[in-house]
Amino acid sequence: MVKLIIGLWLFSTLLLWSYRWVPVTITPLMVQRAMEQVIHTESGFNFTHKWTPLNRISPHMIEAVIAAEDQKFPTHKGFDWEAIEKAREEIASGKRFRGGSTITNQTAKNVFLFPVRNMLRKLVEAYFTIGMEWFWGKERIMEVYLNVIEMGHGIYGIEAASQAYYQKPSAELSRAEAAMIAAILPNPKIWVPTNPTSYLRGRQAWILRNMQQLGKIEL
Repeated sequence: MVKLIIGLWLFSTLLLWSYRWVPVTITPLMVQRAMEQVIHTESGFNFTHKWTPLNRISPHMIEAVIAAEDQKFPTHKGFDWEAIEKAREEIASGKRFRGGSTITNQTAKNVFLFPVRNMLRKLVEAYFTIGMEWFWGKERIMEVYLNVIEMGHGIYGIEAASQAYYQKPSAELSRAEAAMIAAILPNPKIWVPTNPTSYLRGRQAWILRNMQQLGKIEL
């Protein structure tokens, strides 16, 4: 058991170290979604993913995901304790709650873990979150996040999403287009940026207001 624990720790450290520089081309979520597509053949098989360096991604997209998902991303150390406490209080009161997950948390979950819900996974996610903040830094975390996050049926990363929805490279995304893509992230398997519901348009407007209030973001 001790050797197993040490081995897992060494392996995880190697992954954290290597992904600091090496593009992430496959994730556990991508594997799971591909298997789901194979099983449910009526939905058709689609897998598009193209790694793109952060300096070739529109700054509007970086601002949009921060405005939509994690406005404290540039300053926190991986955890938004205020949001976590608020979520805990809402759970205790029986209210519908929005989780306190940060962009770093989401990146750790997407890159290293399968999307299961249990305490062990949250503990491992916290371990990778701390390691990413320490080894990677904010720019690398954002680069990996924007390159691996699910953005549609078999669509992973902002370059694939930009090409699929707007037929242009991600570097050319406008503020409105970036905000609309960010708007679908809570449910990318259902929502489509090019066919938005009234709720999505309202969410896009909210994200655009947040982007305006946040101003220029330095990572």
